[in-house]
Amino acid sequence: MSFYTSLNGMKNAQTSLGVIAHNISNSETYGFKRSRTEFSEIVAGSALTNPRMIQGIGASVKSITQNFALGPVEQTGSALDLAITGDGFFTTRSATDGSTLYTRAGSFTLNGNGNIVSNSGNRLQLFPVDANGQVTGNTLADANLPPQNAAGSEFVGVTIDDVGVVSASYADGSVEPVGAVALATFIAPTGLKKVGDANWEGTGLSGQAAYGSPGTGAYGSLLSGALERSNVDIAEELVGLITAQRNFQANAKAIDTATQISQTVINLRT
Repeated sequence: MSFYTSLNGMKNAQTSLGVIAHNISNSETYGFKRSRTEFSEIVAGSALTNPRMIQGIGASVKSITQNFALGPVEQTGSALDLAITGDGFFTTRSATDGSTLYTRAGSFTLNGNGNIVSNSGNRLQLFPVDANGQVTGNTLADANLPPQNAAGSEFVGVTIDDVGVVSASYADGSVEPVGAVALATFIAPTGLKKVGDANWEGTGLSGQAAYGSPGTGAYGSLLSGALERSNVDIAEELVGLITAQRNFQANAKAIDTATQISQTVINLRT
């Protein structure tokens, strides 16, 4: 039994090493959230087993839990670089299948159609607003900046304020609000499913997304001209790396010891 107990320990250490390696490799990924490996004890016993004689049979990976703590905020100066200074996720629409994705990576740009898109081409979602920038509904729509205003003046720039109102500027000096950034929150964000490119999808574990405007209720404000960096702490990850390595070595040593004991028993002479 000790062979399999230690073998499970080695597999668990390998899983932990993989998670740590993934964290370290994404230490420069904007909007990335680190994960940690959590383990649970395994015991086996029947109703007739003396509770003082129940022997543990190792450990298993209980979960790989995401940590959504706020990462460092880096100033960039670009109007379409957005950081959420608090809770919430940017809501985007996938460019490939139209699914709804959530992200903390606020590096947005304009595409040829006037849409505000992420680096993956996913379209940022906005609430509708009136001429004064007040939200008028909760139906989400793609962020799209008209190339010309009603007077025929050309588009020259865009600004986003701390409550998420996106305003387009035109050559005649006019500024027109086109929508307000829609943030999403979840009752259990650790239940979100990673899909790559610092994007997540909602699941049954995370619950339904609740949408709101930045700076209201539980939703964080927006900081334009800034990006949220990865929340990976390299020093902490290196300590975890050493711990996982020692764990792996200890379990390997336990297997080696069990092998020697078995060999000794086999070689006994009567």
